[in-house]
Amino acid sequence: MSARATGADRLAAELRQRVLSGDLEPGAPLREEALADEYALSRHTVRRALERLVAERLLVSEAYRGVRVTSFSDADILALQQLRAALESEAVRLIRADHGDSWPAELVTPLLDAADRMAADASPEHAHSAFHRALVAAAGSPRITEAYERLDTEMLLFLRQLRSAYDGAQLCTEHRDYVADVQRRGEDAVRRHLADSTAMLLSLRT
Repeated sequence: MSARATGADRLAAELRQRVLSGDLEPGAPLREEALADEYALSRHTVRRALERLVAERLLVSEAYRGVRVTSFSDADILALQQLRAALESEAVRLIRADHGDSWPAELVTPLLDAADRMAADASPEHAHSAFHRALVAAAGSPRITEAYERLDTEMLLFLRQLRSAYDGAQLCTEHRDYVADVQRRGEDAVRRHLADSTAMLLSLRT
């Protein structure tokens, strides 16, 4: 972090790490006064940091309930996956417009590397994130990439909350297959992959 980072920057980074690591559990309250005492900051500074994480959807702010760590309803998951599908489908359409159904190695290799890391890493959600961000970025559309990256921390949080329930090796196999399928079938493969992913994610919550 830059030496010029403000107190709000530093607190937001610290709380982001605590949320994404699971140190702060879903639904855990974050109270301005307690955080101000813990970090020796003004309540105004704490409020600015919390507002940033609310904007990232890592926290939610509710009238009369205050600020809490985000927890996901089934409707939240469906909405998130629908938005991902729209952005990723358009990215794939653009890639296929340039490269057809046989993509160059400079696009495919980073995807396969990220898929392999899902099996090797203790935290496969980060490799999963890298895979999908690389796929979307390959379209070369700054607007689509920016919109997709705004979903990244929210998706990381959701997958972190399910960490004990999914298997990195299985994710690796599924995403290696997806690399081949998305070249052949384009947007249809995206919709199928994310529909299957949505069904799996919902099933893990039961």
